Amino acid sequence: MNTFTLRSLPYRRAAQAAAVLALAGAFAGVYGAQKTDSPLALNHDDKPVSRGQYDRASYSDIVSKVSPSVVKIQVVTKSHRAVLDSNQFPGLNDPFFRQFFGNRLPEIRQAPTEGVGSGVIVTADGFIVTNNHVIDGADTVTVNLPDGRDFKAKVVGRDPQTDVAVVKIEASGLPAIAFANSSDIRVGDRVLAVGNPFGIGETVTSGIISATGRRVGLVNDGKGYENFIQTDAAINPGNSGGALIDLDGRLIGINTAILSRSGGFQGVGFAVPSNMVSQVAESLVKTGKVVRGYLGVNIQDISPALQDSFGLKDLHGALVGEVTPNSPASRAGIKEGDVITGVNGHSVRDANDLALTVSGEPPGTKIALDMIRDGKTLRLDATTAEKPGARLASSESDASNGDQGVLNGVTVDDLNNDTRAQFNVPPRLSGALVTNVDPESASARAGISPGDVILSINRHPVTSAQEATELSAKSGTGKTLVRLWSHGTTVFVVVDESQPDKSNS
Repeated sequence: MNTFTLRSLPYRRAAQAAAVLALAGAFAGVYGAQKTDSPLALNHDDKPVSRGQYDRASYSDIVSKVSPSVVKIQVVTKSHRAVLDSNQFPGLNDPFFRQFFGNRLPEIRQAPTEGVGSGVIVTADGFIVTNNHVIDGADTVTVNLPDGRDFKAKVVGRDPQTDVAVVKIEASGLPAIAFANSSDIRVGDRVLAVGNPFGIGETVTSGIISATGRRVGLVNDGKGYENFIQTDAAINPGNSGGALIDLDGRLIGINTAILSRSGGFQGVGFAVPSNMVSQVAESLVKTGKVVRGYLGVNIQDISPALQDSFGLKDLHGALVGEVTPNSPASRAGIKEGDVITGVNGHSVRDANDLALTVSGEPPGTKIALDMIRDGKTLRLDATTAEKPGARLASSESDASNGDQGVLNGVTVDDLNNDTRAQFNVPPRLSGALVTNVDPESASARAGISPGDVILSINRHPVTSAQEATELSAKSGTGKTLVRLWSHGTTVFVVVDESQPDKSNS
């Protein structure tokens, strides 16, 4: 039986030859580790994509122009203790088994690892973009420039939702790449991929744009924002974070993943478009995080059967399956069964297109929505809000300012019909759904894991993600009593932030 496997592309190896138990997602870094007031002055080149005048035998001039902007990134993650993943080992959820560990998941010591990826210099003063998964969990990040110089890099910020990250080195006069408008590319355009496959050194491959607007369910466990460029330019482990360029030497994407039966490249690679990269990078440098617009609808694509049932002319648009109460969509008058076909005069292809468009609008932005309701067209105005669901302690900078809550490393979201069904959460329960936990955090050591529902913090009831965030911030650091719904039962756990993880000492 032939099966395809999606692979992100850092090249990692164990730093010692000991056999260890591999854990998916065992390392978790800091979202927005550095804040800076320095604006990210990217070089945007909006000239149209050149087509038809490159009947040449060599691309050496283009490569010579771009290769100084593509760097090798080396990461090292120290040995540390990690909580076993209950999703990978379902038997750990058995209450009979967990009682032997004080309702905590057991831990193992994970071996140190080294990894190699790629990055692209985007400003002359040392800002570099790469993939989030290249630097995720790294204790040290080193940038190797093509001229032979090495620099220790600081993590400016990470965005797991798009798999984009920014690091900074202290250097000046660097060769920054120019950004093309990725919206102008077309299937069939010739491209070059530049990176460091397997850490062997800078390598260039060629191909074409095979498709645009791909969503393949790779980023953030399929819950991220994907609008991939697909290419047949050969990319392999170590190419992650490298440049996909046009024949004018401009960046059109950051190479991210492959689809493969063998684990190696088989002609299907994916890159994050340059327009998405620039938007995310600018936000990370300016604020240390990415704040996205939120409408408050559960949406789906239009299938031929749905087209027939709703009497639609074509398959374009996004069908509204649920409207979140007290959301921008609810206040705008959007109803279940509406089909959103346009935003601010631009047509909506499908559900993913709508999600990308709305998320790109800052909170507080008024948008005009073209819709079909009961066969009739109408236009409604909505004002975006900040997407709910927040990390309970978002960055080191927040901690230094006294804003860090005790539930460090926990990401939460509001409960809705879909998440209740996914995690079998009873309708009677209200709280904040835990969607991610840093395995090295005190919360993980206390036994909090994804899929749990936070019911109260220090005996104060929790009814939403926002409430959990606020109560966590008020708790400060130290011991905090958390009441959870976990795997079908209600339990209390104590999160002791005052006891650091000493496994790295």
